[in-house]
Amino acid sequence: MANLQLETLFSDEKLLFQKDHRHLDQLLLLLRLEGKCSLLSLSSILKALEYHPNSVGYLSQFFHSAGQVLPSTLLRPSQTWVFYLSDEIFALHAPILVTIDARSTTILNIELASDRSAETWRAHFEALEDHQFVSLGMASDRGLGLVAGYRAACDMVLWVADYFHEFRDLFKLLHQLERKAYTAIDKAYDAAHKFAHAKSEANLHKRLQQYDTAQHACEQAMTLYDQLALLLCLLREALQVCSPHGRLRTQQNVRAELTLLFDMIEGLDSVAITQTLQPIRTHLDDILVPFKQVEVVAAELRFVVPHEALDFLVLSWHHEHLGDQSGSKKKRYHQSERDFWLACATGLLEEDGATLKALVFDKLDSIVRASSLVEMVNSLIRPSLNSCKGQITQETLNLIMFYHNHRRYKSGKRQGKAPIELLTGKPLEAPWWELLLQQVKTEHDVTSGALPSRPPLHLVVNNDDQTNQQAMAPGQEIVDPTGASENSRRQEVSEAA
Repeated sequence: MANLQLETLFSDEKLLFQKDHRHLDQLLLLLRLEGKCSLLSLSSILKALEYHPNSVGYLSQFFHSAGQVLPSTLLRPSQTWVFYLSDEIFALHAPILVTIDARSTTILNIELASDRSAETWRAHFEALEDHQFVSLGMASDRGLGLVAGYRAACDMVLWVADYFHEFRDLFKLLHQLERKAYTAIDKAYDAAHKFAHAKSEANLHKRLQQYDTAQHACEQAMTLYDQLALLLCLLREALQVCSPHGRLRTQQNVRAELTLLFDMIEGLDSVAITQTLQPIRTHLDDILVPFKQVEVVAAELRFVVPHEALDFLVLSWHHEHLGDQSGSKKKRYHQSERDFWLACATGLLEEDGATLKALVFDKLDSIVRASSLVEMVNSLIRPSLNSCKGQITQETLNLIMFYHNHRRYKSGKRQGKAPIELLTGKPLEAPWWELLLQQVKTEHDVTSGALPSRPPLHLVVNNDDQTNQQAMAPGQEIVDPTGASENSRRQEVSEAA
């Protein structure tokens, strides 16, 4: 009997079972998190591949157990200074509170909450402080609970109003005016077509009046759209970190430019534009907050970098920043401009060019003007939430957070890097699914170690070749080589292989 147990334990079949079991775990994680498969889809795939077990109940328990050992808040060994980007997303009616690091896009805390009140958000930020994170500031929309909770937890710290949410209504109005202009163009074209086919003098006179009216309305709609589009283009340029000549902007200059642009926009003949602009005017001080950061960065860089070379490096950074947000044609233009201004700066700085370029780019990258990155992370999370069909749990969110933080970006300026690598500066030693399985196994081993160990196996044989069960240690079981349980196990192993 002992020989049989040892053969089973160390046989090729046992090793094959262990290897195949790990392969199945990896497959489940990849399909669920990388492939965004629902549990029903996962079960169907496993059945088609003849993997066992493959029931929805087993899959649900597998992911629940894996998510239980993962934290919802990232823990650092020492204090880490980060700039928060925070937002709220929803799975059906359940709010999910998310905070990420602005530089690395690492999810720092993700939690399924009961509400979005200031007290709930305050506890969210205090949990980050307890896990060794220190806030340099936060960018977000104007959610009442979010902003109040942050200010209660992090008093006297910088808060940046997200530009996208601040000016969204104004740009939405521009799209409405564009549609109205195209509608007016169609009406003017129809009126001209009807006039061209009129026969009688009375009908010609009638159709001409209709055409004049439609043409006048068309010109007004087009003019209003063109004027607002031009002013919003100037507004977008005024909010850039630097001028077209590479000079870093100041709060005073930006305030003057925005005030003038707001006056010109309000002067357009449109009640809707005036009403949309009123709340934006009241938020002017919040809009200017990022330029406090710009002034501090500019003062630091002027002590280190010659002024003319600094302007060239700022322009190079500016075009690289715009290139990351542009399509292929504009991207090539911005890349060309980036290289040109970088060559100009290098010619002035000579051997110090690479070092000072890295310094300037790093400082300018630290300026946060919007929370759009957290919206990007939310868009990456959303397919995973959709695959849960609204049945979201904290354990699922923990899995999503681990996956996002440890998977490597496939494109963009962060290509080939995982968010956690950008945060810590240390490369990952294995793919995310292997790291996840290692952490789950470690936690399970720790938990198992807390339990009392099983007594050793004692072998007692009598003359009738019968095992004396009374002489065995308590809790041990006999393995029957011809039993149905052994046969069924061998069959499952062969099917899984």
